[in-house]
Amino acid sequence: MTHEELSARLKACGIVCGEDVPPKLLTYHAMLMDWNTRMDLTAVTEEAEMMDRHYVDSLMALTVPGLLPQTGTLIDVGTGAGFPGLPLAIALPGVQVTLLDAQQKRLNFLKAVVGELGLTNVTLVHARAEDGARNPAHREKYDVAVARAVASLPVLAEYLLPYVKVGGKMICWKGPALMDELPQGRKAAFLLGGKAQEPIPVSLPGRDWQHLLLPITKNAKTARQYPRKAGTPGKQPLGASAPSGETSAKSPKK
Repeated sequence: MTHEELSARLKACGIVCGEDVPPKLLTYHAMLMDWNTRMDLTAVTEEAEMMDRHYVDSLMALTVPGLLPQTGTLIDVGTGAGFPGLPLAIALPGVQVTLLDAQQKRLNFLKAVVGELGLTNVTLVHARAEDGARNPAHREKYDVAVARAVASLPVLAEYLLPYVKVGGKMICWKGPALMDELPQGRKAAFLLGGKAQEPIPVSLPGRDWQHLLLPITKNAKTARQYPRKAGTPGKQPLGASAPSGETSAKSPKK
């Protein structure tokens, strides 16, 4: 895909970004394809689908007015090959972006991309989501926490909300399964000091994918016992028997 073709695709999807963004995304893509021959970074290898599913989809949050800040701090939890955090860092140079992942080999790849692109607004952190959120250097330090294709909504809430400042938000990229996960996810968010907003549908022209963005605002500090020890959120998701409510809970667990 050429610079001109990618620029046209971003424009067709309603994504407004700087002229330097398409060439940086293409460099990122070339490095991903190269590294993917030696390690498992993505199962999607057809170029047009990769561009839409990874880079364009990551930037679709830019089409929602007010969803993302132009300055401040953002953490991508379980970033994998860098999605959605690294495309957002490229498109939002005023935002300090932290990419967190449990696998060092993925971070080695991301370090190479960040160095090649000369990005100065990206920090890499090697940690499991639960462990990083208990670290005072990261706990409730971010304006926005994001994740894409990581876990079910109740699990994502426990992974992300402990990183978010009161007054900030988490945003997750989800498919149609979100609607089934939403009732339990709302309860989990409540326990963690958050309140789930209405899902925001985003569509890519020419694709029949059902993609949704879900913001969860942080209204109160997350109780100390959350997140629970590594592995527990996935095995015992919050919210199954939790009380629902319209205001955030300041009580138990971190």
